[in-house]
Amino acid sequence: MNRILLVVGVLLSVVTSNSISAQGQSSDPASGATPVNTSALNAQKIALLKWFPAYQTTSFPVGKSPVGVAFDGANVWVTNQYGSSVTKLRANDGANLGTFTTGGGPTGIAFDGANIWVANEFDNSVTELRAADGTLLGTFTVGKAPWYLAFDGAFMWVTNSQGASITKLRATDGKVMGTFSDSVGPRGIVFDGTYIWVSNANATVTRFKLDGTPAGSFTVGVNPLNMAFDGANIWVANSGDVTVTKLRASDGTVLGTFTAAVDPYGIVFDGANIWVVGNPNVVKLRLSDGARIFSANLPGGGGGGAAFDGANIWSPILTLRRFRSCRVQIPRAGTPTFTSAPLTEISTSTLAVRTHPIA
Repeated sequence: MNRILLVVGVLLSVVTSNSISAQGQSSDPASGATPVNTSALNAQKIALLKWFPAYQTTSFPVGKSPVGVAFDGANVWVTNQYGSSVTKLRANDGANLGTFTTGGGPTGIAFDGANIWVANEFDNSVTELRAADGTLLGTFTVGKAPWYLAFDGAFMWVTNSQGASITKLRATDGKVMGTFSDSVGPRGIVFDGTYIWVSNANATVTRFKLDGTPAGSFTVGVNPLNMAFDGANIWVANSGDVTVTKLRASDGTVLGTFTAAVDPYGIVFDGANIWVVGNPNVVKLRLSDGARIFSANLPGGGGGGAAFDGANIWSPILTLRRFRSCRVQIPRAGTPTFTSAPLTEISTSTLAVRTHPIA
């Protein structure tokens, strides 16, 4: 049965929705109507004409103004930009395992297999925390207004959004191994196993070798932000023109530009498909041709990164006055289960998400 989970409310709300699936009833193909599986409905739903999702909500408080999201294999970490902190949530049930102090304006976040690294936009630094317990391991100076990070297996890379550069840090001790010139406004960053890719404010993506040498610059859409690697290609969320660009990682060839979510920001690969979180919707794109195979509106709009925990997609969602966290549950078959949950009230608290499908 298809389930859609939506979250509404000032606090983090997890909304579970059961929609009526198509099966077991004939329909006229010419009419374009989808057959309804009446065997899956109970008599009360039929009597009440519930041909729409039903919702249940729950909530989990986190910090203020969440932006970045990362998964460490068991927990989801969220940066609270105006709270100078990160919140650790247990992925399987959303339990809050702690909030830990960072530098000013934490934005991007990445996991290196043992520790959590956070880019602090307001004080030009990166914070390293032990993932096991949130202990502060170090704070390291980088370039101006760092945004996002990527780990290459030995080094942590960070984009300096107002410094036209990227910085390479040794993961073992945070030592700066080099700062390398880039184009205007470097923002998103991703590692493809061979190269570091950086999105820039001038509608380009720069590819770097691991020694910091540029290895190509490629034109993409307007205002590119976050990126995802699918094992062979780089997918770029172009927040300025409602598209996603697919680049072949081996040579940067543009393989396609596809309509995605409005104001696409967060983007992640789930092992089979590409998910894009925007304002105000989340979209699932087929890997082979970029076709949209699922879309749902969010109670708000996208405003941060995205992470996949092996079963669910997590991303902050921005409304006019609050941020929300979104988690999309991917079932074994059929339409994905969709959940969004408030992450933050700018003036008060933030929320995170948890999803429990309703049988």
